[in-house]
Amino acid sequence: MGNTESGQQAAHTNSGSDTGSPEADIGLIGLAVMGENLVLNMESKGFTVAVYNRTAGKVDSFIQGRGAGKHIQGHRDITAFARALKRPRKAVIMVKAGEAVDATIEQLLKVFEQGDIIIDGGNSNYQDTIRRTASVESKGLWYIGTGVSGGEEGALNGPSLMPGGSPAAWPLVKPILQAIAAKVEGNLPCCDWVGENGAGHFVKMVHNGIEYGDMQLICEIYDILKQVLGLSYDAMGDVFDDWNTRELNSYLITITRDILRFKDTDGEPLAEKILDTAGQKGTGKWTGIAALEFGVPLTLIGEAVWSRCLSAAKNERIRSSKIFSSPTITKPADADAFIKDLEKALYAAKVVSYTQGYLLMREAAKEYKWNLNYGGIALMWRGGCIIRSVFLGKIKEAFDKNPDLENLLLDPFFTSIIEQAQVAWRRVVTTAVENGIPVPALSSALAYFDAYRRDRLPANLLQAQRDYFGAHTYERVDKPRGEFFHTNWTGHGAATSASTYTV
Repeated sequence: MGNTESGQQAAHTNSGSDTGSPEADIGLIGLAVMGENLVLNMESKGFTVAVYNRTAGKVDSFIQGRGAGKHIQGHRDITAFARALKRPRKAVIMVKAGEAVDATIEQLLKVFEQGDIIIDGGNSNYQDTIRRTASVESKGLWYIGTGVSGGEEGALNGPSLMPGGSPAAWPLVKPILQAIAAKVEGNLPCCDWVGENGAGHFVKMVHNGIEYGDMQLICEIYDILKQVLGLSYDAMGDVFDDWNTRELNSYLITITRDILRFKDTDGEPLAEKILDTAGQKGTGKWTGIAALEFGVPLTLIGEAVWSRCLSAAKNERIRSSKIFSSPTITKPADADAFIKDLEKALYAAKVVSYTQGYLLMREAAKEYKWNLNYGGIALMWRGGCIIRSVFLGKIKEAFDKNPDLENLLLDPFFTSIIEQAQVAWRRVVTTAVENGIPVPALSSALAYFDAYRRDRLPANLLQAQRDYFGAHTYERVDKPRGEFFHTNWTGHGAATSASTYTV
């Protein structure tokens, strides 16, 4: 292992003329918040870590600051960085997704050799990871694209890791990645191999999409508690604190409780002073785009993305609020009973959110021939990540019982949850609509469920419309599937029909 003195000397070396034998077990490039914390995590687990950053000053600051006195080697030169790594070399890239990742890979390819491993730990688009895996493998090296979830706290104390890419690289990095990952159920690491090429980043993308959905659902419940029931912030914090003792126990419920209770310097709730315009970094949008490409009804997560977009139109909403009238708020007669309804509605909608996310992963696995372990993915999400919750244990159990489970709603446990929540869920959505409270995620989840439980939908009329104006054909209920028909609806059309296909 390295030592502090040699590490600090290396941090001030520009030439890369190190002559000693390699000492670092792994390297990391990109010393922003996540990168720094991952380095400290790896070092705390007994690994010697070499670090490099394009801005050399960050290397110096880290080595002399948070990294002081630890087995961390800082390098200003990429060649020296590579020479410090034991073979096969392993380097984690923690830079901004996109061109910066490609540029860093090109740098490493100049100083790495065959059999070395490049690991992208950023929020890269899974299609970029598919391309990069093929490119790096063509040069005789291995590539891993791994989702890293848990924020800066998770990176430091144990994140959820979702690695995919070159299968040959997994045994070589497994001891390190599983050592730094969060642990659940005794000592099970929230990290395991996901699949080839872009599988890891795809699963991380879906994780983030579900995260969007969970957050939007919680915000809608908060809005109802505040606007309809008129609860104070402390009282709302108490509600979430109570829910956190049962099925809804999760990281997001925990931090929501803490946020609602947090006071500004004047003693007033800080949340009330935060501008209501939400930001986003793109993974939710990517999830929606992938759902459209694969034809998966990812309705709840899509609404969560649109809700952030609408929140950003703050000035327009201010002008609109002065033009349109709002319903007079009518409180439920029994507030305590309604709070129980809200708990059931949130739980049921959350089940739908995960159901849709798993359907998307299933379709992608078919397309890219990934052998995804759906129960294992739930286990990876049990700890360290943003959506970690007790609820995920039930998902793992469902797929452990039936690895080929078609839809999460068809598992007996989740079927019972939805059945028990139906009446309360409908009351919540009805109350919100009558009081003019937007609940796009709660209501879209209910609409998905209502459509999924129907053996017949009005799409028969839609197909007739398509055939009427575009001769797109239709199937008949009294004929075998796969036979297509066209009708001359107007009497003056032709018998010729358009080809039949589904995008």
